[in-house]
Amino acid sequence: MKTIRRLIYAEVLKAVAFVTLGFLSLFFFFDFVDELSGIGKTGLGYGLPQALLFVTLQIPGHLYELLPIAVLIGTIFVMARLAQSSEYTILRTSGLGPWRALRTLLVLGLGFVVLTFAIGDYVAPFTGSTAQLLKARYQGYIATAGITGAWLKERRDDKSYAVNVASIRRDGTLTNPRIFEFDADGFIAKQISAASARVAGKEWVLTNVEQQDYNTRNTVDKGRIGMVHMPEMHWPTTLTNEMVSVALLKPERMATIDLFEYIRHLDANGQTAQRYEIEFWRKVFYPLSCLVMVVLALPFAYLHFRQAGITSYVFGGVMIGISFFMLNNVFGYLGNLSNWWPWMTAAAPGFIYSVMSLAAFTWLVLRR
Repeated sequence: MKTIRRLIYAEVLKAVAFVTLGFLSLFFFFDFVDELSGIGKTGLGYGLPQALLFVTLQIPGHLYELLPIAVLIGTIFVMARLAQSSEYTILRTSGLGPWRALRTLLVLGLGFVVLTFAIGDYVAPFTGSTAQLLKARYQGYIATAGITGAWLKERRDDKSYAVNVASIRRDGTLTNPRIFEFDADGFIAKQISAASARVAGKEWVLTNVEQQDYNTRNTVDKGRIGMVHMPEMHWPTTLTNEMVSVALLKPERMATIDLFEYIRHLDANGQTAQRYEIEFWRKVFYPLSCLVMVVLALPFAYLHFRQAGITSYVFGGVMIGISFFMLNNVFGYLGNLSNWWPWMTAAAPGFIYSVMSLAAFTWLVLRR
């Protein structure tokens, strides 16, 4: 069995490495072409070497996303090739029973689970933040959440605050912060807009401030708005640079512990955390999809074919893998819209495909 395991593990590892290298090369090319448009435009020295380094630092993030499907394609290719050349039949006569083969691949899948978790929780977040810092050195910002920026919420005494930040610059300065203050009854009482802000302990130092005081509940004057301009303003808050950075980043690019801490912050301030809870559980279950992939690949070893090439079978396996990831994304959106349990939303696709693959495996074993 040691010889059989070494044979299967070596073949699968080589196939997975080859598929992964092909995918990463393709994504590297696409990312580099996308970066070409920004070379030399900022006037801050963002040239070809910096673009190459930035794209290289993006590789671990792509590796985390692509590893499960690379495991599926590589394992299907090896299993189908062994079946086509009748090598798997010889392995079966040598003592490789169905359940022993399943255990062998599950052990290999556990190795890929550990690798995927390590890359997604440690390597990819570090290289991703390094890439953003590198780009910030030449483009002036570190993170942005698109046109609307990031929204945060805070409660203090009987008042609540909704805070919007467009982006964070490379020196930690918050750009275009807007603060909306609501009274105890939920009516807007004040809006503060500033050109920039920096976090200093337990307060924000706002610069070039415009403050609008709303008195719309005044029945005598039928409501009025007061406007004040200030060069600088100190606004007390518990919101830190880290919280703003987390809000600006896409949840799928965050580490599991960062997601968990941010969910606690949202719960403490009465904000909905459904999207982040689903992404948290997806981060927990996503490495386990490597186990689902190897289980999906095992039935291909029991397909007996002589003249037909393995290309169609590998293509079919790729389609199965793509459908798995599509279902995973669809469940994420449906769970967010329908307010499903986050852990069930994240675990359902893997459970469905595991049952399907085990059923196909059992049927092929009993039938053959």
